[in-house]
Amino acid sequence: MITGASSGFGYALATAAVEAGDTVVGAARRTSGLPDGVDPVELDVTDTAAGKAVVDGVVERHGRLDVLVNAAGRALIGAAEETTDAELRDLMEVHFFGPVALTRAALPHLRAQGSGAIVQFSSLGGRLSFPGVGGYSATKFALEGWSEGLAAEVGPLGVRVLIVEPGAFRTGLHGGGMRMTEPIPAYDDIVGPVRKMQQDFDGTQPGDPAKAAAAILDALAAEEPPLRLALGGDAADAIAASLEANTTELRAWEQVARSTDL
Repeated sequence: MITGASSGFGYALATAAVEAGDTVVGAARRTSGLPDGVDPVELDVTDTAAGKAVVDGVVERHGRLDVLVNAAGRALIGAAEETTDAELRDLMEVHFFGPVALTRAALPHLRAQGSGAIVQFSSLGGRLSFPGVGGYSATKFALEGWSEGLAAEVGPLGVRVLIVEPGAFRTGLHGGGMRMTEPIPAYDDIVGPVRKMQQDFDGTQPGDPAKAAAAILDALAAEEPPLRLALGGDAADAIAASLEANTTELRAWEQVARSTDL
């Protein structure tokens, strides 16, 4: 079962899974854009009650659920001060509370089988953040933290968790899937270039969604799959640089950290 299957990564992964011979349930707010060969289901991931009914319905129709992919998402660009409570809460519903509810709905079925996988679509922005994407990153940070704990809880029960961290791919995220906050002039020189870059990015992103889908299927089939799967050269470079910078900072302040023990 794949949410957000009518566009972007969800569409690419649904297409790849159908071509691999899997039975695929494609969930989307509008099912008219789903790939051929999927079992269509209308679902707004922020409707948590409906999500449980959809998951239970999938198991009732098909007899089991092997993989849940939480791929629905959108972007929000704006400085922290510009971002309203409503904008941040709405995004958190899509990127965190929706996937959490669907995961909870799927787990009883996966535990009963003693097998299965949860795929959580995070982002390069789920590992690090920069001006203009603090709100977006906050939702992905939340999903990653929850999913890392989940992985340790359900791994012994036979259930895998895969956190996917794409960089910039040619999906609709930088087009119709992007929203902008109301600008505050004080941030024009800081966030303004980020707004322009994101708006101009659509159609020029380096990542290929079809190759990402193939990589995800390979990771799910691996004997020792990763917890986190970075996708795209830009993601690999940025995450590596962030890890190095974090390590350098920790070493610089490690003595202070250790000096605070009783």
